[in-house]
Amino acid sequence: MAIRWTVSLFVNFTFRREVVVMLQSKIPNTFFSVSLTLGSLLIMGGATWWLWSRESVAAVTTAPPSVPVSTIEMRHRDVPVLIHAIGNVRSLHSVEIRSQLDGFLLELPVKEGQVVKRGDLLARIDDRAIIAALEHAKAQTAVAQAQLASASLDLKRYRVLAKTQAISAQTLDQQEAMVAQLRATVQSQQATVTANQVQLSHTRILSPTDGRIGIRNVHEGSYVRASDTQALFSVVQLDPISIEAALPQALLPQLRTLVADSGQAPVTLRAYSGDGGELLSEGSLSLIDNRVSDATGTVRIKGDFANVHGRLWPDQSVVITVQAAILREAMVVPQRALRQGAQNTFVWRVRDGKAAPQPVTVTYADADIAVVEGVEAGDRIVDDGHSRLRPGTQVHILEGRDTAPSSVASGSAF
Repeated sequence: MAIRWTVSLFVNFTFRREVVVMLQSKIPNTFFSVSLTLGSLLIMGGATWWLWSRESVAAVTTAPPSVPVSTIEMRHRDVPVLIHAIGNVRSLHSVEIRSQLDGFLLELPVKEGQVVKRGDLLARIDDRAIIAALEHAKAQTAVAQAQLASASLDLKRYRVLAKTQAISAQTLDQQEAMVAQLRATVQSQQATVTANQVQLSHTRILSPTDGRIGIRNVHEGSYVRASDTQALFSVVQLDPISIEAALPQALLPQLRTLVADSGQAPVTLRAYSGDGGELLSEGSLSLIDNRVSDATGTVRIKGDFANVHGRLWPDQSVVITVQAAILREAMVVPQRALRQGAQNTFVWRVRDGKAAPQPVTVTYADADIAVVEGVEAGDRIVDDGHSRLRPGTQVHILEGRDTAPSSVASGSAF
């Protein structure tokens, strides 16, 4: 409107000036010039007033535009109530591989990051000295066994002669003692053989479990000792895997009820990425700890998870959920539909094309949805476009934006 007034003033002023200049050049009369100027001003003022009055009337008679919004239709839904907790992934079998004897590391047939099976060869230590000691022990055992066999035959003869008193009792006793001594020598040599065989087995380090090789701390040719504080490397089982979490002790009765009600079916756990978005794996509750921590007031739980695709990693932080209950026939709205007033929480309800605030009571909420009381099935609730709404505001629903909240809730976080 201001632009139109400016244009009008500019046109009238320009026209008046050109007329005055033309007339003054032909009729140099001061009185006539003044009269013409006054007339032009009157014409300009009248035109300006006419334009202003038309726009004022239009502003009064034109209705305010309606506000575009998107809505949801309220419906009854079953909502699972989920317990959320931060958990840590734990390997069911994590082993640090160490040498049990001193020697040079001759072979490391596995690579870092390699997946191995139980019994696979992981490392081999120089075994030549142990093999020599083993062969010597076997030879000594053979000598002792031969001596024992000879002495045992002599003992049999002595016993026959002793019955006829052909030899003295002392001679018989000495022979029996010799046989016993040689028998002990054989046992000692056999123990030495066994010890050397055990030592020899330690030169071949085998994987104690299925798992994945970690970063190696030694290389082929290194001299390793049984007393070394640093392991050669680690083997960590990745599938299956477990997750441990701490829950408030107030939930302990609820957890025990879940376990009791589940019967033969395990209580299902779900593991999500740290931001709670991506589902990583599903598992089952395997253990509720036997005590509550007096320091934190929490009770630890443990679940076992399949990890075929390796999406869970030992010591990784994840979000786990367990379904604690189901709210039947609940009224569900998305969190974005809730508004916080000075005294209560409300939603914008649309009826007859107008928006009005409707107070609600939130009975359960999570990051995405809320279960509320105060609305009815069939009500249309604004879930986008709140900023321009006032009580009684005319609205129109954007085409394709009339939606309903998801029937599956993601759970409540502590």
